[in-house]
Amino acid sequence: MKINEIIGALNHWAPPSYQESYDNARLITGSPDQDLTSILISLDCTEEVVQEAIDKKANLIIAHHPIVFKGLKSFTGKNYVERTVIKAIKNDIAIFSIHTNLDSVHTGVNHMICERIGLSNCKTLAPKSGLLTQLVTFVPSTQSSTVLDALYKAGLGQIGNYDECSFQSQGMGSFRPNSQANPAIGKADTRETVEETRIEGIFPSHLKNKIISALKKSHPYEEIAYYLTALDNENQEVGAGMVGELYSPMATGDFFQLLKDKFNLQVIRHTAFHKNEVKKIAVCGGSGSFLLGHALRMGADVFVTADFKYHEFFDAEQKTIIADIGHYESEVFTKELICNFLKEKFANIALNLSEVDTNPIKYF
Repeated sequence: MKINEIIGALNHWAPPSYQESYDNARLITGSPDQDLTSILISLDCTEEVVQEAIDKKANLIIAHHPIVFKGLKSFTGKNYVERTVIKAIKNDIAIFSIHTNLDSVHTGVNHMICERIGLSNCKTLAPKSGLLTQLVTFVPSTQSSTVLDALYKAGLGQIGNYDECSFQSQGMGSFRPNSQANPAIGKADTRETVEETRIEGIFPSHLKNKIISALKKSHPYEEIAYYLTALDNENQEVGAGMVGELYSPMATGDFFQLLKDKFNLQVIRHTAFHKNEVKKIAVCGGSGSFLLGHALRMGADVFVTADFKYHEFFDAEQKTIIADIGHYESEVFTKELICNFLKEKFANIALNLSEVDTNPIKYF
């Protein structure tokens, strides 16, 4: 098996186009055509993690956090980033990062946090816009089912918990083939009218090539009329953070003890307990202070995230309780999330969870 097969599956799950502009979720070192031996899955990639990969004979490290965020202008080993990259390259170890794109998908990091807490009715806290495209095309009515089946299989018409969503209307299409044409219906130099179905549907923009390929392969016409329109609609399945509900209200202190138990926490930085009970919970793995406004608008009783600065705690204004559980602590279980995904997709690969504690923050 080639490393590229693993990358392809991960990119299908969490498309690179979903990552934030500052991010570097990609293959960072190594060749995609390299034969795979085994995989080491980690939260971070450090020198110690690369050594662990060497010891376990793994030639692919899948890390949530990219070891390289910015362009490197030298490789002299002057910092841990350069030393990590040099060590990986010297030992033919590929490093792949799946970061904010995995944060953004509905089955990603934040969904895992919701599951650990025990939340239901989970929705994306801040859906992304500009990720959807509308397709409009015209098909002979006798062939519309065939074309629709192909488009649905390629990814057209997925809206939340519904799939195969489209709009169809009937009309008459007309055309006149010239002498060089090879029409499926009609003959050269003669105007033809055909009962046609207008098909409309939306799809994630990153599936454009797949959708158009399916349209061309299934459509009977030699020349296909279709329109693509970029949409500003929010994609409810993609975005930052999630919000859900506990099955029943819980005493605030009991909920915070639940967080400590589920995430192996030594301490939680939080705002005052201004509510005796909590039910609606917003979450964001990693640095989530930018989502506080969304948590407030959604009426979250608690916002579970990390990396809040001192003055940002005041912004809660006793409308929600901020629970800063730590960046590492909120995302360390991402290793299991990635591992479980790969286990379902590939039955014949060796998977290792990193045993290195990469948390740079210690508590005394």
